[in-house]
Amino acid sequence: MSPDKAKQIRSSFSAQSLMATLGAEIALLERGTVEIRAPILPGSRQQHGIAHAGLTFSIGDSAAGYAALSTMPDGYEVLTTEMKINLLAPAKGDYLIARGRVIKPGRRLVIVQADVFAVETDEETHVALLTGTMMPMAPA
Repeated sequence: MSPDKAKQIRSSFSAQSLMATLGAEIALLERGTVEIRAPILPGSRQQHGIAHAGLTFSIGDSAAGYAALSTMPDGYEVLTTEMKINLLAPAKGDYLIARGRVIKPGRRLVIVQADVFAVETDEETHVALLTGTMMPMAPA
């Protein structure tokens, strides 16, 4: 991936106030693959004390979206058109990591996936699988 594309993605990510609120950060940025980490903060837990599915979905959607964006020409953006989540296990741990990747790039639609893991004492538990579609948006 070009340095300009990496800069575009990092700039876009830093403009997302939700990611800042969640304490999320980009942990890996490669063409077709993006990892986002977020701590399981007191404000992002559900009533049982584990990570809320909203946190899981948010970082999974962003990781998949930025993976799609990493394959786009300069100046393009992407928009989620649909995203399905399968919650696999309780998200108990210190932080979550979402690993987004492109399954099939395209000019009109990009098929993406993200796996989300809860990490507790360096042990990962697969807690969610997201599958979705991103729509490329050409520069205006």
